[in-house]
Amino acid sequence: MRKITALLALSYCLSALPAQAADKLTVLLDWFVNPDHATLIIAQEKGFFAQRNLEVEMIAPANPNDPPKLVAAKKADLAISYQPQLHRHVDQGLPLRRIATLVSTPLSSLVVLKDGPIKSIADLKGKKIGFSVGGFEDAILGAMLKKAGLKLSDVTLINVNFSLSPSLISGQVDAVIGAYRNFELNQMDIVKHPGRAFYVEEEGVPAYDELIVVAHAERLGDRRLKRFVDALEAAAQFLVNHPKEGWALFIKSHKDLNNELNKRAFRDTLPRFALRPAALDQGRYRRMAQFLKDQGLIKSVLGIDNYAVELQ
Repeated sequence: MRKITALLALSYCLSALPAQAADKLTVLLDWFVNPDHATLIIAQEKGFFAQRNLEVEMIAPANPNDPPKLVAAKKADLAISYQPQLHRHVDQGLPLRRIATLVSTPLSSLVVLKDGPIKSIADLKGKKIGFSVGGFEDAILGAMLKKAGLKLSDVTLINVNFSLSPSLISGQVDAVIGAYRNFELNQMDIVKHPGRAFYVEEEGVPAYDELIVVAHAERLGDRRLKRFVDALEAAAQFLVNHPKEGWALFIKSHKDLNNELNKRAFRDTLPRFALRPAALDQGRYRRMAQFLKDQGLIKSVLGIDNYAVELQ
């Protein structure tokens, strides 16, 4: 009887102990929350992070250029970035590594008005092309023009900031580079000015991971990271299997995104999410590094381990 009483007392004491606190992890987004971040939001809403004893805080940046730099400075755990941007950061000496992929295909494209005079890239000779971010977009455009027998000097580049589709619709420019096929094309269709996209990966640019997760190179052994990536995989699988429920969960905590544009963007992004976020395509990283070097955007092509890892 005394043994039973002792066991009951021990059981009571153990139950009275506070639950183990979840491991906190800070993730800096690349921009405000949008359908490109669906795997992150679903992992949060479905409890996939919590199941792995993670408390994840997602923060939208004041400046989209800052997140990778803050991770490199060890002021945040993870950042959402882009594969081409990662190559350039590593070339500049930032100690960053890709640990996961969110969106595994390019989203950027060259967009013209569907009913406009531009039927092929060759038709852009002497025309005006709008862009929002210099550097990589120039390199993409240069490669696309080269395939069509043109050079950057054959067109006029105009910085339209982030007014890509408005500048095209208004006639300020004849085409825009850097338009996301899951957003700008839907936006133009909704306002009855449909666009047509030339996809970068079909026009001379190597395919690349559009959205990736980067960590500090010295923190790759942090066991929280593997659990984080595993949660992303569970979220990606859920999205593919339950797209309607996924949309409902996505807008549950972001009611301001419950509109036609984001609903369409969510639908069009679904097939582009990485089903195996941890998986690393080494050839893809070699090809992009060589492309950027050929375009004069990085000084040298490094070994894959300098850009990306597959956590074990």
